[in-house]
Amino acid sequence: MFKELMNKFSPISAKMSLGAIILIVILGVYNLPGSTIILRNQKQHKLAQTVDTSTLNKLVNANNKFGFQLFSEIQKSKSNENVFISPISIAIALSMTYNGAAGKTQEAMAKTLNFQGMSLEEINQANQDLGILLNSLNPEIKLNIANSIWTRKGISFYPSFIQVNQDFYQSQVREIDFDDPESLKIINNWVKDKTEGKIDQIIQKLEPEDVMVLLNAIYFQGNWEEQFSEYSTKDMPFYLANGTQKQHPIMFQSSRHLYYENQYFQAVSLPYKKGLVSMYIFLPREQVSLEGFYQVLNQKNWENWMKQFESYEVNLGLPTLKNEYEVTLNNMLKSLGMQIAFQGGRADFSGMSREKLFISEVKHKTFVEVNETGTEAAATTSVRITLESEVITVDMLVNRPFFFAIRDNNSGTILFMGEITNPEN
Repeated sequence: MFKELMNKFSPISAKMSLGAIILIVILGVYNLPGSTIILRNQKQHKLAQTVDTSTLNKLVNANNKFGFQLFSEIQKSKSNENVFISPISIAIALSMTYNGAAGKTQEAMAKTLNFQGMSLEEINQANQDLGILLNSLNPEIKLNIANSIWTRKGISFYPSFIQVNQDFYQSQVREIDFDDPESLKIINNWVKDKTEGKIDQIIQKLEPEDVMVLLNAIYFQGNWEEQFSEYSTKDMPFYLANGTQKQHPIMFQSSRHLYYENQYFQAVSLPYKKGLVSMYIFLPREQVSLEGFYQVLNQKNWENWMKQFESYEVNLGLPTLKNEYEVTLNNMLKSLGMQIAFQGGRADFSGMSREKLFISEVKHKTFVEVNETGTEAAATTSVRITLESEVITVDMLVNRPFFFAIRDNNSGTILFMGEITNPEN
C-alpha cells in the first residue's frame, strides 16, 4: 500500500511553493512518545457543565477572529521562515492586561481583541470558563495553561487588578527585585517549567523602567488517534516557494479521516486521542499557492469550512516537523488598532496603578514538534466502525508549503495556527 502510494507521489517538477509593561506569551507543542495522562477531578467536570455557552461562544469567536487578523499582519512583515503562533495564548495575556486599561486605551484594546459588546465581567468569566473546559475535555491530552504576573519591588499595584487576575486567570503573582540578575533566572525558570523544558528563555534583559511582566504559557502534548508507522517514513522532495526542493522525511498513512476540498485547497483533520482536539492541515492547490490561500482565510470562511468536513479514506503524506519561532508583536498589534497602549504619556492603565504605565513589548515564542508515534497508542487495539457504503479514497501529499491549526473541537477554540514553508527550518 505505502509503496504504491509513494510511487504515485514520485517527484515531479513543480513551479509551486509552496515604567513599562512587558507581555510575554510562550508555548510548546509536542507530539512525541511519553504523553502524560492527567486525571481531572469531579469539580472541574461539574464546573464545565455550568458554563454560560452564549458568552463563551462570543469569546471564542473573538479570539479566533483576532488570531486570523494577527496572523495576517505577521504575514506582511515576516521573512522567509515558518510561522507558528497561539491565538489563545496571546489573547489571554492581553485579556489580563485589559483589566488594567481605561479610557481610550481600553477602547482600542477592545477593538483589537474584538471585545465590543462584551462587558469586562463577561470577558473575565468567559476566560475562566474556557480554561476550565480546556483543562477537562480530554484526560489523554496534556494541555497546560499557566499565567503569572511579576512586579517590580517597590511599585504599588491596585489589589483589585491583582485579585481579578488571580481569580479569573489563576495567575501566580510575585514581587521581585528587577535589578537583581537572579530575577531573570527566576522568570525564565518559570517559563522552562511550564513548557516542560521546551522553551528555556524568553527574557534576556529587564530595563530600569520595566515595572511588570505578564506571562502566559501553554504546553500541549498529544498523540495521534491513528499513528503513522515509522517504517513507512521516507525521504522525499519538499518543494519550496522559490521553486527549489529539499529532501525531507515524509510520514505516510492510509486511514479514514474527516476531509474537505474545494478549488483552493485540500484539507484533512487529524485527531488526537479521543478526537476532541485535532490538527487541521490545509494544502493549497498548486495553482493557488499559500499566499493565494491566505486571501480566503478568515473567520467567516473558517467557520463554514469546519462544517464541510466528511469522512473519507485518505492516503496521506505529511512531513515531520520541528520548529522554533519567536516574534515581537508590537507593530502587528499597533496595526490592529492598539497604538495608544504602547505610547508613553498617552496610554491609560490607571486600572493597574497610580503610576503612568504603557506596554513596552509583547513577545511571543513557540516550539512545535510533530512525528509519527504516539505513546501507548502504538500498543492499543483500534476498532473503526463505518457506514456500509462505497469507500471514497483521496490522496493528499503535503510536499509543499501548507497552513495548519490545532483546534479544540468542542468549544471551537483555535489553540495554535501556523505555516510551514520549509520543514527543515
